[in-house]
Amino acid sequence: MTVDTETRPLPAARHARAAVAVLFFTNGALFANLLPRYPQIKEDLAIGNGAYGLAVAAFPAGAITAGLAAGLLIRRMGSARVAVLGTLLTGAGILAAGLAPSVALFATALFLAGAMDALTDVAQNAHGLRVQRLYGRSILNSFHAVWSIGAVTGGLMAAGAMSLGLSLGVHLAVSAVVLVAAAGAALRFCLPGPDNEPEETGPEETGRKETGPEETGPERLTAEGARGTSRVGVVLAALVLIATAGTLVEDAGNSWAALYLSDALHASAALAASGFIALVGAQFIGRLIGDRLVDRFGQRAVARAGGLITAVGMGLALAVPTLPGTILGFALAGFGVATLVPAAMHEADALPGLKPGSGLTIVSWLMRLGFLLSPPIVGQVADAAGLRTGLLVIPAAGVLVVLLAGVLQARPRRD
Repeated sequence: MTVDTETRPLPAARHARAAVAVLFFTNGALFANLLPRYPQIKEDLAIGNGAYGLAVAAFPAGAITAGLAAGLLIRRMGSARVAVLGTLLTGAGILAAGLAPSVALFATALFLAGAMDALTDVAQNAHGLRVQRLYGRSILNSFHAVWSIGAVTGGLMAAGAMSLGLSLGVHLAVSAVVLVAAAGAALRFCLPGPDNEPEETGPEETGRKETGPEETGPERLTAEGARGTSRVGVVLAALVLIATAGTLVEDAGNSWAALYLSDALHASAALAASGFIALVGAQFIGRLIGDRLVDRFGQRAVARAGGLITAVGMGLALAVPTLPGTILGFALAGFGVATLVPAAMHEADALPGLKPGSGLTIVSWLMRLGFLLSPPIVGQVADAAGLRTGLLVIPAAGVLVVLLAGVLQARPRRD
């Protein structure tokens, strides 16, 4: 019976996994429908670059403001309901941003959309971790891969709407209705019951408890008495830095890859976009295979290898700048950080001594600082010493992960 549970999860677990995948997909697609419309919104509102930059920063600002409320809402309402409600309100906020008649209302709508997106993000990851515990093996990376598919789909939806000549309001209304309806339909297949109830874990988890604790940072904490609380704080801080390192690399590709390739390496506009595409594409591949790597080698080894790949790959690309080498460097960076955010979330959710959802909420909240602070930091360094120097943040993030990966799970799960 144990073997059957391991190799073929119960139908309820499989249905819940599909439902969580839908939640990740819709979350990725919602905001991606708005991004390609930003130039039109900027033109319609007749705003300059400075005002535009401040306005779009309202989205991560809203996420940081509301992110800490996610844990409390999850404990009261359940992660699945919070994720679906957050999806509904995110869609409403994005629609309001697209229809805003002024810069102030545009920024306000983005702030509210970012706040709701943060709640959805924590809730869908929390529910994904519940399903993962039922499976008894790593599946969280696959959800993040589905999010990437959703983001690409959202961008294609926007491109299609623009090619058909759909107005901004009609496009965003249709996308919101379709995606929110999909999330609502997924709710009925999510796991029932409150999130603070222990799941029936898979055979790997059960066997591990019978054979004794693993040599991981969080599990060692339970045996250290009075020092446990302070050690939990140290581990949590390290997990935040690991997740933030992943977001720093991702944002560097989003914000600066095309600019660096076009300005510093004189690439054409079409070719300059390949840096971002290479990073995102390699990140998607890393997430597709990430669960198998984690199950075989453990979170710690995968994170350290990824940090090393990021540091060496992008470090060499910046040291010897060529167009093919730099595109490859961005690809290696994306592949290297692919599993970092899921790994940090998984480990934070398992920290002892914290209320259900608290560790996950804190990591998800603070890692968004990477998206908020990275552009101005890289920009300031670029103004002072050049963008090539500013992009050293990418190999530096890889080195940081190598140094801090010891807090992650060491022993791989046995199949």
